[in-house]
Amino acid sequence: MKEKVMIFGHRNPDTDSVTSAIALSYLKNKTQYEALPCVLGDLSKESEFVLDYFNMTYPHRIDNVKIQLKDLLYDRIMALEPSNSILAATKHMNDNKIRTLPIVDSDGYLIGIVTMKDIAMSAIHGDLHALNTTFSNIKSDLKAETLNYAHSDVNGKISITAFHDSSIIEEDIFDMNTVVITGDRFDIIDYAIQRKVQLIVVTGNKKIPELLIEKAAVTGVNMIKTPYDTYYTSKLINQTNFVSSIMKRDRLVRFKENEYLENCREIIQTSKHSKFPLVDEKGRYLGIIGRTHFLNPTKKNVILVDHNEYAQSAEGLSEANVIEIIDHHKIGDISTSLPIAFRNMPVGSTNTIIYQLFKEEQVEIPKDIAGLMMSGIISDTLFLKSPTTTVFDEMAVEKLTEITGIKTDTFALEMFKKGTSLVGKSVSDVFFNDFKEFMLEGCKIAISQVFTLNFQEILDNQLVYFETIKKVNHDRDHYLTLMVVTDIIKEGSYMLFESKNDSIMSLAFEKTVEQGTFIENCVSRKKQIIPKLIHALGILK
Repeated sequence: MKEKVMIFGHRNPDTDSVTSAIALSYLKNKTQYEALPCVLGDLSKESEFVLDYFNMTYPHRIDNVKIQLKDLLYDRIMALEPSNSILAATKHMNDNKIRTLPIVDSDGYLIGIVTMKDIAMSAIHGDLHALNTTFSNIKSDLKAETLNYAHSDVNGKISITAFHDSSIIEEDIFDMNTVVITGDRFDIIDYAIQRKVQLIVVTGNKKIPELLIEKAAVTGVNMIKTPYDTYYTSKLINQTNFVSSIMKRDRLVRFKENEYLENCREIIQTSKHSKFPLVDEKGRYLGIIGRTHFLNPTKKNVILVDHNEYAQSAEGLSEANVIEIIDHHKIGDISTSLPIAFRNMPVGSTNTIIYQLFKEEQVEIPKDIAGLMMSGIISDTLFLKSPTTTVFDEMAVEKLTEITGIKTDTFALEMFKKGTSLVGKSVSDVFFNDFKEFMLEGCKIAISQVFTLNFQEILDNQLVYFETIKKVNHDRDHYLTLMVVTDIIKEGSYMLFESKNDSIMSLAFEKTVEQGTFIENCVSRKKQIIPKLIHALGILK
């Protein structure tokens, strides 16, 4: 079985992040992993356009990669139904060396639990004369042979015939609710049939006259014979009762599979119980978890694309097992306990690296996957106009275009129009759509980048954007919060910002930078803006 792994890009996913997760998942599924492409946030309009254009399924949305109870190697113990006998439950628990047994209904929903203590206490304090079970349970548990079957349910009082038949008749011991245990005492059996008792259990495997069996059939009396003697049968028969008669139904401590380990650990460690049922979101039984399962929990396996910093990744990443990273940004702060595959190249798009991986693995790229990869490169390089663009990006787009047969000029313009449209978006939606936080020179920096074909749409709401920037800068304690509005046609960016140091922007770009200043030939956050900010921060320090 292939190892399962989730592949995802950074928070506020852009088209390169989304498409590279899908493309790499396809490659991994063809080679070594059972991969699931995921996203950490809502898709942008541009990403939705691309996925719809190539008729691709949207990636699975996740909020975090924290360890959940379903990730644990819990005990997948088979549950029993309430109609099973106590003896069957005891045997099942002994065979599987368990002390807690879940009881489920016919649809698999957890309705109770039985422990070895419950079984022991029922043998000591239970009503040893009462029997409420089925004919099949008794027959199976007593390894009996059917002499006559009249009805399934057996509900009555157990009577062991130690008295003389005259005493039984005189004291009127037998009635329709009696379960008779006897040896080959034919007079007792005959009288029990006449009284239409619930069940006759003949011990010692003795042969019974056909006439008595025929009478039982006519009268409608259940009759079986067991190889066990009367003493052992009398001890055992009470254990043929329904297990539901001793199971706990109320105030069960159970956990759902999607609950997080960190939220359940204390409850389990401080509870007087050591084993707990695990159910799905609808309450269907899955297995049993115990304290030992928490000692070495199984982590989620993940591959990161288009990022390698904790601040940009999924919440709970420290609880996950990062097995590979593919990125084209600066090396960040993510660390691992074991060596991993880390492919980091100074190219314009993560999809360019993944294209190289397809070539290395000699896996053919399907038309739809090629379309996604091409879109990711075009998006991240602004159709190969960004300064981050390399010859590798250009070669990848050329080859991927040949596979898709698409006119890239027309496609790119349509994609950018869909992606830059602000129709129906709030100021917050626009600002956080491509929002990233960084630690630069010990300072917490945030950069939101918005691509547009019409800066006037931003200008019309500039006061609201200023207030949003100020609030984010204050609430998140940023040294600098920068909104970069990149005009794709003019190949430059407008700067809106709030900072603890008023001179940092002017120092970074070596010119007077005020609110809304346009910086020509500045379109890349990674290659043009971040390096300049790092340089400025270095000077200020």
